[in-house]
Amino acid sequence: TDVALESGDGLVAGCRHLAAGEQCCLVMSWFADPADIQPAPLPDHRQALQETRTWWEGWFSQCAYDGPYRDAVMASCLALKLLSHRHSGAVMAALTTSLPESMDAGRNWDYRYCWLRDTSLLLQSFIDLGFEREAEAFLGWLLRAGRKPRLQPLYDLHGRPVPDERELPWLEGYRGRGPVRIGNSAHRQLQLDIFGEVIQTACRFVRRGGRLSDGEKRLLASLGDSVCRLWRQPDQSIWETRSPPRHYTYSKLMCWVALDRLIALGGEAGLDIETADLAVERDAIRREIDTRGFDSRLGSYVGYFGGSEADASLLLMVRYRYLGPEDSRMAGTWRYLMKKLSVDGFLYRYPPGKDYDGVEGTENLFAVCSFWAVDYLARCGRVDEAVALFERLLGLANDVGLYSEQFHVQTREACGNFPQAFTHSGLVTAAIALAEATQGKKGHQISS
Repeated sequence: TDVALESGDGLVAGCRHLAAGEQCCLVMSWFADPADIQPAPLPDHRQALQETRTWWEGWFSQCAYDGPYRDAVMASCLALKLLSHRHSGAVMAALTTSLPESMDAGRNWDYRYCWLRDTSLLLQSFIDLGFEREAEAFLGWLLRAGRKPRLQPLYDLHGRPVPDERELPWLEGYRGRGPVRIGNSAHRQLQLDIFGEVIQTACRFVRRGGRLSDGEKRLLASLGDSVCRLWRQPDQSIWETRSPPRHYTYSKLMCWVALDRLIALGGEAGLDIETADLAVERDAIRREIDTRGFDSRLGSYVGYFGGSEADASLLLMVRYRYLGPEDSRMAGTWRYLMKKLSVDGFLYRYPPGKDYDGVEGTENLFAVCSFWAVDYLARCGRVDEAVALFERLLGLANDVGLYSEQFHVQTREACGNFPQAFTHSGLVTAAIALAEATQGKKGHQISS
């Protein structure tokens, strides 16, 4: 730095008063091994700042989005890009661990890893916006990570297994609300929805002109084989519950998506798959969903087979073209979700409490689910309602446009890990749906 510093008692301090227009420079470096420490050269900070600005302006120039709320979309894109590993292409779910989801103790998790689901959903949005390079990098990363014996829900940023979670009892946690955890045992779970989200991302990539390597084609074909082998099993769902495995409707939906998109992708990308066999399994999945996942008494799809609980992930049935927006079963599902999960128009992801997810304590409103509601309303042509909800959600961001995972049901205070990639990808998806609806494409279905 060009600021005079003094050191003592383990501290380094300095003070310099700047007048308007004056600048000073500070370079901070960290070294794992003291033997590696080298003096950092003081850069030309004006040039460094200009190079940084030029790089980001060049990256943003790829964006093809010219719809409403562009500033909010760009802020979310910036957050998502900054959560992306520059070398591996993996995207971190959040930068933090153990920020509590509720005022109760216990719902604290380590999100500093790459979830296949979160990354796939946000890259689908990136592809729609014109950022194809990010999707290409992720598919390359997935090829390396997916070579393991079984596709896992999450990995570290280099594609390595995530450590089992453990608590650090000597840390009191955010505002004293522990425990503080590192690692995440969800990597051991079976979460069937990840197959659909990954294959959907590959399909979007190809439809936008991307080319798959031979290794990626083999990986995708093997994922289809895994779906055919596993879809009849219970799992822990998109919400990675800690309760015993169940037959979650959304998990089966995404298995249907996986095979449906893989069949379409086979001819376009030259995959070595047996489309007739995949079609048989795909149709069998649909029969199970419509027979066991739909409650005719409620007039709604339900969170898991044999239950009657609502689950906000069912809003995505329209987005993934399982049902059209005009389908009476979908309309009934919307009404049921609003009745059971809505608080002043915002949504829980499922009924709060231990009964659904097996975790002590009560969580708060789940931000991405409310953005999914915007997406659903826009695709149904209910644009005024979608716009009103979207603008209310924009008011919940912090001063630089960032969102956490959840917000408090009374105070709307941010809860959970931060910033949350899942939430920001939901904002982008909702904005794209709004743009298409306001441009006269009401009821638009996401292409596959």
